[in-house]
Amino acid sequence: MPFTLTMPKLSPTMEEGTIVKWHKKEGDRVVPGDLLLEISTDKATNEHNALDGGFLRKILIGEGKSAVVNAPLAIFTETADEAIPVAAAPAAAKVEIAPAAAPQAAPTATKPTKRVPASPLARHIAKTRGLDLEEVKGTGPQGRVMSRDLAKVETKTPRPTMKESPLSPVRKVLAERISYSAQTIPHFFLHQEVDVSTLAAMREETKKQGLEFTVNDFIVKATATALKSHPDINVSYDAERELLIQYPAIDICVAVTVAGGLFTPVIRDADTKPLAALSAEIKTLATRARDGKLKPEEFLGGSFTISNLGMFGVTSFDSIINPPQGAILAVGTIQEKPIVKNGAVTIGKLVMLTLSCDHRIIDGAQAAGFLKSLKTFLENPVLFLSE
Repeated sequence: MPFTLTMPKLSPTMEEGTIVKWHKKEGDRVVPGDLLLEISTDKATNEHNALDGGFLRKILIGEGKSAVVNAPLAIFTETADEAIPVAAAPAAAKVEIAPAAAPQAAPTATKPTKRVPASPLARHIAKTRGLDLEEVKGTGPQGRVMSRDLAKVETKTPRPTMKESPLSPVRKVLAERISYSAQTIPHFFLHQEVDVSTLAAMREETKKQGLEFTVNDFIVKATATALKSHPDINVSYDAERELLIQYPAIDICVAVTVAGGLFTPVIRDADTKPLAALSAEIKTLATRARDGKLKPEEFLGGSFTISNLGMFGVTSFDSIINPPQGAILAVGTIQEKPIVKNGAVTIGKLVMLTLSCDHRIIDGAQAAGFLKSLKTFLENPVLFLSE
């Protein structure tokens, strides 16, 4: 008896998916557990295995095409020669209706091409440069177009056409969440410059010992430690029930740029992990994010987000809050600047931090207190590394 494979719901926020690759072709026998296809969702690319056995008789959604959750993807039968029903058109992710073609006018007589008197050299130049001789005023005998008449005529080159590309599933969801955050959350921003000279020196020392820590590793660890002292920043807002949610754990999302969008894998219990373990986990999750292999438990949730663009030379920026979280920290690049220490001018390594907060649940004084603690930790790394 024929049965239909439908688009599975692979994450809580998934509404549609794109078929990346079919690993079986029409006519193939399939047994439970066989890898059937790969599906790209709003979060990652997932492998989908067969739950039932049978023969793949008809693929309804081809590679590169999208379909909504529960839309039919393929028809299976129990035997290889069993008749299959005529499939109805599958529910596509989006249906675009082409505009009706405009009625065509009756053909009109073509105006005969006028041969413009021109010298052979002028004709060659015009052809090479794409010029219309009818638009050139000739200065030769009887108005003949000469090569000199083309000297000041601009070449008509076609303008490049715009390229249109469909949004990836990741970019679609990102666009929705960012629009929601920017339109509904009352943001306010606090800026704090921090001298990370000691931290940079400590990082260089760890390099000599074969430990490759990034500046972001230190910032994640320091932020987790500061949040432990400021639980009023480790919060979110439930807009539907108008409730402030206090997170019991410090789970930090680290923004990672991927092809076609952005992921924020979560470092669970970041305050309890030593720097080495934290660094290794960040690298692993970032690699899995770029490969599209994150599991739902690796990117869902989180109580606070860090976005670092320092590696691109950005001095400072204001991040948009990752809803429903109450705050996000933006980190700029390290710059060498003159600073005053103990009454003397010296060169310091300064980084600009920007804290974006949801003013519905976090006040300025609370945010300022958190930034002050974070500054203290980053300028004195031994304070948070000894925990």
